[in-house]
Amino acid sequence: MKLVNIDYVPGYEITECLGIVKGCVVQSKNIGKDFMAGVKTIVGGEIAGYTEMLVTARQIATKRMVDDAENLGADAVINIRYGSSAVMNGAAEVIAYGTAVKLKNG
Repeated sequence: MKLVNIDYVPGYEITECLGIVKGCVVQSKNIGKDFMAGVKTIVGGEIAGYTEMLVTARQIATKRMVDDAENLGADAVINIRYGSSAVMNGAAEVIAYGTAVKLKNG
């Protein structure tokens, strides 16, 4: 599965647009890491626990988007975008979405 955030795949011709595909996850931190994140806000610097949480959430959302595209028989997902929002304290929703397409060698 080819994944790009542009509206074409270099070297290929888009033969069919299959529609929008998406993957979504709501991810939260465990209480121990959440406590350490609270301490980190006092002293400053990167909150590695939350960075790790969001990286994991993006990976899960991307996998779910790819699964959605594969179910449609897609060869690629173009125009991939990510969005996130806070659902509650310590939890975030991450969504990955794009357009599933069929390709042929250009």
